[in-house]
Amino acid sequence: MTTTDISATASSVARADRREPPLIAEERSMLEGWLDYHRETLALKCEGLTTAQLREASTPPSDLSLLGLVRHMTDVERNWFRRVLSAEDAPPLYWSTEAPDGDFEVADADPQESMAAWRAEITLAREAAAGRTLDDTASRRDETFSLRWIYIHMIEEYARHNGHADLIRQRIDGATGE
Repeated sequence: MTTTDISATASSVARADRREPPLIAEERSMLEGWLDYHRETLALKCEGLTTAQLREASTPPSDLSLLGLVRHMTDVERNWFRRVLSAEDAPPLYWSTEAPDGDFEVADADPQESMAAWRAEITLAREAAAGRTLDDTASRRDETFSLRWIYIHMIEEYARHNGHADLIRQRIDGATGE
């Protein structure tokens, strides 16, 4: 992919469709609403940028970039919903023991492929959570987590990284907002 604008190419994969979470709802709808809101906030921060802009590091020597955040969240979704909640053999896509920050190494990363992988993991996360109650549990490293905890952790993870994304986007082209 070149440094041309990828918003049209990636729109079928990454187009943000952010909806405000419900103000009044039962707990699960509220948690899922906030998680989806934060997922789409990250997509909004990436819309309309060139490949070079998506790969641009926030403040060298940091490797933090918008594309790196997308790849990081892909592995976070994969870890909590597939590896932990569903006990699947789903190794990380972008990092390894040898490259613990591989998700943030984006020099050759294809934005469209990365966005597609992220969207696919979100779909698989929703499938993993479907049919489970918030009190259903899963274990990792001798610790037990409820689906409720996983949802709250994911909201926290996205909210923190969306703060990073907001600052990175503002640095790239001055765009600000929620």
